[in-house]
Amino acid sequence: MIAIFLAIAPVFLLIMGGYGLRRGGIPSVDFWNMNDKLVYWVLMPALFFGKISASDLTGAGIGRYALVLYIGCFGALACAGVMSRRMTPAISTSVMQGGARFNSFVGIAIAEALLGEAGLSAAVLAAALLVPAVNLTVVTLMTQRLGTGDQGGPRAVLRNLAKNPLILSILAGALFNIAGWHHVPLLHDCAMILGNAALPIMLLCVGANLKLRGTPGSAKAIGFASFAKFFINPALVIALLFFIPLGPVPAQVAVIFAALPASVAAYTLARQLGGDAPLMAAIITIQTLSSFLTLPLTLLLALALLGLGT
Repeated sequence: MIAIFLAIAPVFLLIMGGYGLRRGGIPSVDFWNMNDKLVYWVLMPALFFGKISASDLTGAGIGRYALVLYIGCFGALACAGVMSRRMTPAISTSVMQGGARFNSFVGIAIAEALLGEAGLSAAVLAAALLVPAVNLTVVTLMTQRLGTGDQGGPRAVLRNLAKNPLILSILAGALFNIAGWHHVPLLHDCAMILGNAALPIMLLCVGANLKLRGTPGSAKAIGFASFAKFFINPALVIALLFFIPLGPVPAQVAVIFAALPASVAAYTLARQLGGDAPLMAAIITIQTLSSFLTLPLTLLLALALLGLGT
């Protein structure tokens, strides 16, 4: 138990370090925006490309891994949608995002801290499986519920998804993998050097984007989103792992991803499509802070129930 908390603690300390730097040491918005862009456009795509192109994507286990991840995530999305069906569309879509979206950057960092290189590779693969599917599903549902139709907003979002550097790096890594180009000299070496710089910078940026003062929003809506996120998703994943065999590392990574807080990108999407952006900011902040405790406890529960070793 202590070992898990000690392994995860540096991840959250870096997040809080980013918050402290933004509020006291480096308040410049431009500085943090540039770092966000560096992580989003260069560092994380390099990490995704390097890991996916070198991973084993042909094993039978990848299908089972995807099934567990998808049922957990989309089950939580469905739960959030049902619970918020009587709320206004703007509030409902923020609840749905809070139940389904996940901060893959934090998940990758925690998986590496707990499980080393094997955990890092499994986490990057989990993100590669979930990111495109969740983004496309959430955009579609938000467009339908908000009634934005085809008047530019959804089209712009879908165009952005098609140009999303994370999705493009996933596709490029998969193509290199299929072609058998698992290690191209210089290209992969540069990609992994850049990828190694991604996690610490990204965690600082996550903390810098937190807004702890005056988080507005309905307590009921925040509660619904957090229930779907922190209970439904992990419960489904843990239940499935009793019947769908995965190795110890992917099983633990699946639980980690099921218990992650909502991603900062959800705020941008809520603002872009006409959702309740202030509520989304509150959900992200409260879930991120809550996950300091809920994530290690969820992982400990899964380890005890499933008999997995760390």
